[in-house]
Amino acid sequence: MRTRPVTRCGCQTGAAKRCAGSLRVDRSGKAFRWSRALVKGGMRLTESQLDEISAQRGSPTQTLRATVPALENLLFTPIELLDHGFLRVIDYMGDDSAIVQAARVSYGRGTRKVSEDSGLIRYLMRHRHSTPFEMCEIKFHVKLPIFVARQWIRHRMASVNEYSARYSILDREFYIPEPSQLAAQSASNRQGRAEALPPDVAQRVMTMLRNDAMQCFSDYEEMLDEEGGIGLARELARMNLTLNTYTQWYWKIDLHNLMNFVSLRIDPHAQYEIRVYAEAMLTVLRAWVPAAAAAFEEYRVGAFTFSAGMLAVLQRMLAGEAVDATNSGLSKREFAEMMAALKPTT
Repeated sequence: MRTRPVTRCGCQTGAAKRCAGSLRVDRSGKAFRWSRALVKGGMRLTESQLDEISAQRGSPTQTLRATVPALENLLFTPIELLDHGFLRVIDYMGDDSAIVQAARVSYGRGTRKVSEDSGLIRYLMRHRHSTPFEMCEIKFHVKLPIFVARQWIRHRMASVNEYSARYSILDREFYIPEPSQLAAQSASNRQGRAEALPPDVAQRVMTMLRNDAMQCFSDYEEMLDEEGGIGLARELARMNLTLNTYTQWYWKIDLHNLMNFVSLRIDPHAQYEIRVYAEAMLTVLRAWVPAAAAAFEEYRVGAFTFSAGMLAVLQRMLAGEAVDATNSGLSKREFAEMMAALKPTT
């Protein structure tokens, strides 16, 4: 069977023109569907931006450095998130073998079996030897609401360059949550949500969010207008915009710190709006460094860390002692967290 060579852009030679469009990821992170019309309909990207992406993917370059076919297939193409947002991979450096090579300080990929490399990666992850993972880097282009960006930027071990509203004018695009995501304030968690609002109340909230955002943006445009309006400086006019206005940035980070970001932000307690971006990044991780991603999901995502006190309680339980919250020596919350982690999953 004849095969076409894979180029640096990830397309097969002769197929580049067919790959322009967007990627949609289901909540499991496994299903992708190409669609140019969906992006256009959702106003995530303009036709000219889609043409730029098509041109990027249709202009492959040869390289001697390691490439990953699965990630090459994702290069430049937006993964749609929320109502107007997206995340796309712009560039990357390294792969699973780069992690192994750095750990062994070898001159090349070597001749060891894939299972040996995977075993070493699992060892590094298990014992938190982080430096080899820092040898891999990835750069994302992200479109996200401003309030999500302000939460995101707290992860400081990355290089970021954001769209400048001092220099350019922002688009009239706002994040309006789905009714199912409009929930009441949690009584037990000051930074969390409780049950969803009743449908009629949710619709009322959505109307308020949309009207406020549209009014603020109209005022923003009037303040900027040099002919019929005020002609206010862009750096001042922008302060009137609502936090659900969309911004964009380029965000470059090494694999070690990316995994720290993902592990925190895919947690069920993380805010939904940033969690969807982290889930998309986990999908990218699986394509980029499958061995490292598997170890990450085994030892970080699907794991629970016991404190010294928790470990002492577990040892007492294994010895046959009856231990409860009152005699454990742990706080009620810590004991409850420990027992929740030990509860069999269904």
